[in-house]
Amino acid sequence: MNPVSCVLPSLLITLSVTTGRTQPFYPPTANHALFEAGTGERFFVGTVGNPWTTGMFGCVRSEGWQMHEGLDIRCLERDPHGEPTDPVLATADGTVVYLSAKSSLSNYGNYIVLRHRVDGVEVYSLYAHLKRIRPDLTVGRNVRAGETIATMGRTTNTREGISKDRAHVHFELNLFVNDRFSTWYKKAFPHQRNDHGEWNGQNLLGLDSRLVLLDGRRQGTNFSLAKFIAKQTELCRVLVRATSFPWLKRYPGLIERNPVAEKEGVAGYEISLNYNGVPFRLLPRAASEITSPARFQLLSVNEPEYRKNPCRRLVLKHGDDWRLARNGEYLLDLLTY
Repeated sequence: MNPVSCVLPSLLITLSVTTGRTQPFYPPTANHALFEAGTGERFFVGTVGNPWTTGMFGCVRSEGWQMHEGLDIRCLERDPHGEPTDPVLATADGTVVYLSAKSSLSNYGNYIVLRHRVDGVEVYSLYAHLKRIRPDLTVGRNVRAGETIATMGRTTNTREGISKDRAHVHFELNLFVNDRFSTWYKKAFPHQRNDHGEWNGQNLLGLDSRLVLLDGRRQGTNFSLAKFIAKQTELCRVLVRATSFPWLKRYPGLIERNPVAEKEGVAGYEISLNYNGVPFRLLPRAASEITSPARFQLLSVNEPEYRKNPCRRLVLKHGDDWRLARNGEYLLDLLTY
């Protein structure tokens, strides 16, 4: 039987009956404990010796100073040797854009990236640590929501590896930064390898997929990915002296109107970043509205948000003054390259 017919109906029907409505994204495995109160330990896998919360999205590792951009979802099924056998499922209708079947080349191990268009937004899902990728899956192939694309595993290139008891799929929902990432990376890090081209994880900015799944299930067809992104909490606002960069064309719905810039011409953009560096609001600015000749200017910092989520180290405080940190400058350089 076709794997789509095995998985897709049961997954989608179960969730549709539960919610009374369809939703844009579905869990990437049969583990749905996320939707049950008090069952985080049944859904998430934590890091070695740490609670299950370290398998969530955000500043959840190294005492809040290490970012985890995905969800580490616990396996439900094992073979006689204790290895995971859970099918990994496409979270939404989409297209395969990248397959990496050489686990030694990434701490993601074997991984897949799918491109989706939801609510007018181009979004990318990533599935990592896979045991095997479905043999007939190729770049350019379309997949349906709930379709089996791989088998859960524990592949990675890290020295400590992933033990059987911690077997999981690492799942991300991302926005794509720049089509010229490979060229930028070679310039920014000339002595470092890039084995994955534009699909290097640094070119993907993660959204909190836990909240996306929860909000999508709660709101059903009323869920809007565009509104979800627009409602991110601001970590800081920056001004960039750039007027043409890929993000503007890929995510035009995040650009707000400014009558002054419309009349006088655009000389730069004021950008709101969340703590993971996602540019979720962009306001064009005219030359008359820009006070600094700097290529990048830090305009404001939400200090309570920084204290809560500092792990990306995008800004830093020097005395009483806030500055863009090196990571913040790298992000803006990539964004506007």
